[in-house]
Amino acid sequence: MSPNKNKIYFISDAHLGRDTAPLESQKEQKLLSFLNQIEKECETLYILGDLFDFWFEYKNLIPKQFASILFALKKLKNSGSQIIYLAGNHDFWLGDFLPQQLGIAVHPDFLEVSHQGKKLFLIHGDGLAKKDVGYRILKKILRNKVNIWLYRQLPTDFSYWLANKVSHSSGNYTQQKDIEYQEYLNFAKGKINSGFDFVIMGHIHQPIVEKIDKGFYVNVGDWMRNFSYGVLEKGELRLERYS
Repeated sequence: MSPNKNKIYFISDAHLGRDTAPLESQKEQKLLSFLNQIEKECETLYILGDLFDFWFEYKNLIPKQFASILFALKKLKNSGSQIIYLAGNHDFWLGDFLPQQLGIAVHPDFLEVSHQGKKLFLIHGDGLAKKDVGYRILKKILRNKVNIWLYRQLPTDFSYWLANKVSHSSGNYTQQKDIEYQEYLNFAKGKINSGFDFVIMGHIHQPIVEKIDKGFYVNVGDWMRNFSYGVLEKGELRLERYS
């Protein structure tokens, strides 16, 4: 790997496919430009969920509208960067396309890693609030292999139409509900007290860096309004906005 590739990047919540033109095109072009810009310095890119507003794979089919982003991720991977994808609550039906065709490692829940002498706990963040009991039950139902197989039996055009309708309504609900911010802080504090230096997540679409004891709670924000991302360099993590 090139010695210049010495930065770790974190992005979340682009929800590609949610907006209508021209907003969707503008959002996609910003993300494409960002992926191209970080190529020379990116050691690892962590995608912390909900890159796509909806993703579902059939054996021989994937969503065609994301071709440009997939090509850009492949280009970044071919440059020597590592790409790791944590599933969110909109794109948890990830199959084997990303790992087999693009070389992108996929993790369904959380990840514990070390970089630059720091311990990181990474998670999308959905279902952490105590009042999200119903969602946690629904999450298990939607991720059940039998239910996924049953859904795959639907005609593809109908299944995508149905899923996009549900995905959009879920997104509106997420933006309108009262976020239990203190619960995220409490979760992060527990992880920091167990030895992690950074607890990094997405989901709530708010860029946040907050010191907790000897560590930091970090939310990398989104790529819909804030266009924010995290950068770990020389053991220090900062948030930046792409313009």
